[in-house]
Amino acid sequence: MNKSSKRFLVLSHVMLIILSVFLAAPFVLLIISSFTEESTAVKYGYTFFPKMLSLDAYRYIFSNIGMFGKAFLITICVTVTGVIVSLLISSMMAYVLSRKGIPGGRILNFFVVFTMLFNGGLVATYLNYVQVFHIKNTYLALLIPNLLCNAFSIMMIKNYFQSSIPEELLEAARIDGASEMKIFLKIVIPLSKPILATVALIVGLAYWNDWQNGLYYLDNTAMHGIQNVLNDMNSNAKYLMQFGTGGATVPTTTVRMAIAVVGILPVLCVYPFFQDYFAKGITAGAVKG
Repeated sequence: MNKSSKRFLVLSHVMLIILSVFLAAPFVLLIISSFTEESTAVKYGYTFFPKMLSLDAYRYIFSNIGMFGKAFLITICVTVTGVIVSLLISSMMAYVLSRKGIPGGRILNFFVVFTMLFNGGLVATYLNYVQVFHIKNTYLALLIPNLLCNAFSIMMIKNYFQSSIPEELLEAARIDGASEMKIFLKIVIPLSKPILATVALIVGLAYWNDWQNGLYYLDNTAMHGIQNVLNDMNSNAKYLMQFGTGGATVPTTTVRMAIAVVGILPVLCVYPFFQDYFAKGITAGAVKG
């Protein structure tokens, strides 16, 4: 390695370290703020070096474990179900679009791409889901709208199928008498773990962070997921007092930070298992295409 390459490598590492620090700083501040004593946070604001620490916010959360626990359970169930069904639908559609010579393939591809460019708008979408599909005040309201199947996921998987799975391998399977379904399940899916894991992570994050569907379609707050609970808390601090006991003082400022920390913990725990697949899924099409 020559001196020019070494200098570039050192400079790249320095820049990446600086960017990493800037990216990590908000999360560090969030965690520290959640452990800050309430009056200190109100008086001095959020800081990396608080004058007084406290566990009051987390004590409050665990004292209301029923409310938060149910919200977490709803979000987990919706996320897992949504990811599984979304992968199933998107991968099957992507496989059809990736095959050459499929009757009506161009028309199907047009309809998929068209939804990436235009949508029916909020009012038409709301009326469609409420009056036609009747998902109002049901758990399907957290599952179906917007996130269950989207054109972006389909096109990502389709491009991966076309660029990373040899057509000769599929033709050999057909010659051996394998049906399209068997080829899809036994060959295509096992070879597509990187892109499927990538889409699973993207869709899973979308479900986990979604609060709009709960806001639009659920009047019953008992059916809200964790993001809706957090949104309610941020919108109205008095929301916390509804669940207090005996008029106890609620650390509203630091509780918001604490519930945000608890909200992102599952994502932080899951992401390392998807990291390698995520990188491969994003880059494979560009490298092999």
